[in-house]
Amino acid sequence: MSNFPEGFLWGGATAANQIEGAYDEGGKGLSIQDVMPHGGTAPSTEGPTEDNLKLEAIDFYHRYAEDIALFAEMGFSVFRFSIAWSRIFPRGDEEEPNEEGLKFYDRVIDECEKHGIEPLITLSHYETPLALAREYGGWRDRKLVDFFARYAHTVLERYGARVKYWLTFNEINAILHLPFMAGGIELDRENLADQELYQAIHHELVVSALATKIAHEVNPEIKVGCMAIAVPRYPLTPDPRDVRQAQWESQQDMLFADVHCRGEYPASAKRYFRENGIEIEFAEGDAELLKEHTVDFVSFSYYMSACSTADPDKQVRGEGNIMGGVPNPTLQASEWGWQIDPVGLRVVMNDFWDRWNKPLFVVENGLGARDVLIDGPDGPTVEDDYRIEYMNDHLVQVGEAIADGVECWGYTSWGCIDLVSASKAELSKRYGFIYVDRNDDGTGTLDRYRKKSFDWYAEVIRTNGDSLKA
Repeated sequence: MSNFPEGFLWGGATAANQIEGAYDEGGKGLSIQDVMPHGGTAPSTEGPTEDNLKLEAIDFYHRYAEDIALFAEMGFSVFRFSIAWSRIFPRGDEEEPNEEGLKFYDRVIDECEKHGIEPLITLSHYETPLALAREYGGWRDRKLVDFFARYAHTVLERYGARVKYWLTFNEINAILHLPFMAGGIELDRENLADQELYQAIHHELVVSALATKIAHEVNPEIKVGCMAIAVPRYPLTPDPRDVRQAQWESQQDMLFADVHCRGEYPASAKRYFRENGIEIEFAEGDAELLKEHTVDFVSFSYYMSACSTADPDKQVRGEGNIMGGVPNPTLQASEWGWQIDPVGLRVVMNDFWDRWNKPLFVVENGLGARDVLIDGPDGPTVEDDYRIEYMNDHLVQVGEAIADGVECWGYTSWGCIDLVSASKAELSKRYGFIYVDRNDDGTGTLDRYRKKSFDWYAEVIRTNGDSLKA
């Protein structure tokens, strides 16, 4: 029998900047993504450039009905997407929202409801309005708390009666390594003082609590979650110094969810601040807001694990891993150097459940690969057995964690349809069950084709995980 409970939410996940396109339609303003043609780790440009695939992306803005119908064909009960902040407030600091942007998401939610799919909406998925980054310095400026609160209140009032599940900031702990993409701070990490970085983080944590408060006031039935990158840290050797290094790196990763779930900064963070001259400025009411408005659940992305060592001669950063870490010699890696570790997902889920005792939601997990479109008996397709194997093995471990006693509400695979990658802004790094005919040079028809994994995932959903192979 399946380990997955009745009512488990099965689906897929996307982000506005990676699928919508239409960057200058419907009254939308520019976001930081419109000046990041080469991904989150590359320098930004002055304005939009022709080589930025995200400007058109996969044209979900005009094809959302077709795409949601395909998700329904797979049997999705949940679809995670984000609202582009600059579609609602084009600069981010306006008093009144852009009605045309609000109407677009009305239509997206209409389609979800038509097919019996629960929306899971992310308020901020690496999409800070560009004006807030360049004129205010991003989340370093306390004013963004008020701007984001206005945005959150606007969309929660608009959709709160129809949408039960919400996330505040996507992969909020990524700001430690990618301050522009995750914090709208247009500086390389090495040029950003820790004081400024952690003050910006504080502003995000405070307004996340404020958004949670607003959501529960709008509709007490709403469930609000935090969202972080999950990377289990294994000591490279049994040396106690390696064990302690792994523990410390995990504490840094989990600082954000600690505040979201417990309502205060953990002791490990307070010591770090004290010993590094970091003084977080709390505005009046911040401490109470954090304490009184903790999240209802914890969501996370999981793609890889990493090893930790205290030996400076062995501290070699794993390829493609933005969160750092030493490659694990016992694991294989994807084409992009991400170490494949299904059991690590079970480890993470147990660790999170034991630490916070809040329901979990796996909102990103998947395999990026260079898919090849071929002619199949029913038309063009992709024989992506490698993706099926990856996802099967990870979902088996989700089931094992649930059997361990972990409460998990659902699973949304990352990039359920091919989209523009966040790290490199490529389309050749494909994640979806649905192939989109668009290439890294911008050519292609944008036609959609079902991959082999499309039918495989549909069967997993139909059987509530019973078809998985342990």
